[in-house]
Amino acid sequence: MEQNFLTLSDGRKVELLVAGKPQTHAVIFHHGTPGGSTTWETWLTEVEAQGGFAISYSRPGYGQSDRHEGRTVIDNAADIEEILKHFAISKIVSIGWSGGGPHCLADTTLFQSVAAISIAGVGPFGASDLDFLEGMGEENHDEFGEAVRGPAAIEDWMKRNSLTLGGVVADDVIEAFGGLIGDADKKALNNGAAEGIAKSYRQSLETGYYGWMDDDLAFVEPWGFDLASISKPVELWQGNDDFMVPHAHGYWLEKNIPTAKLNFVPGEGHISLGESQRSAIIANALKYLA
Repeated sequence: MEQNFLTLSDGRKVELLVAGKPQTHAVIFHHGTPGGSTTWETWLTEVEAQGGFAISYSRPGYGQSDRHEGRTVIDNAADIEEILKHFAISKIVSIGWSGGGPHCLADTTLFQSVAAISIAGVGPFGASDLDFLEGMGEENHDEFGEAVRGPAAIEDWMKRNSLTLGGVVADDVIEAFGGLIGDADKKALNNGAAEGIAKSYRQSLETGYYGWMDDDLAFVEPWGFDLASISKPVELWQGNDDFMVPHAHGYWLEKNIPTAKLNFVPGEGHISLGESQRSAIIANALKYLA
């Protein structure tokens, strides 16, 4: 596994983690909000061990990736397309967790896409039949309430709230999450997941909070593509002990994406779901590529 930097056509730099021997087929990983390329280190290692090629990256404004102010969800797919061109990749499966869910779905608009897998991925804000915030922890109500008010309001929130995560260590992760995690996630964090989560949060905020802020602003606006037009297979993975992205989001996405299949795993949370189902999800991704 190695870190790479790619300069895009508009001059922005993007930070990548690459694992496995480069080939024309690849798994592309989209981290959560906040997050960074290191979120997926264990996953990249497993893909590589099975002979695959995998790339994770830090979205604009996160880690060492330059900011793209005003970006939408679909804008990110253009960055992915440049990454694919650079590595001469002709076939991808995109995997996204949490805030990476919409971004992996956006990849289905690319001709290289053969499938997308969204793990506890968020649904669209403002849909008439989805109460976006219902069932989320109080912290999310506060955060997205400020995002709806606009850039100045959410930036003020970031100034007051991002410093804690920017320096978080494993022992502090459970306390930092507050009401956003339940018993399943606390168990997963106590069983070893906390170190990776803390590392990705520190990476995400090492040059500031703009990646996180721009994600929030993108999520309360239209994503820029039509979910009903998706023709590639979509897997949705969701648990019901999730207070960051409640399971209603998974049901809504299954109902509104024609090709979607929901894999509902009772008792799993936002973090524990990926920990317990990692091998199954990677196996499915590699089957699509085969």
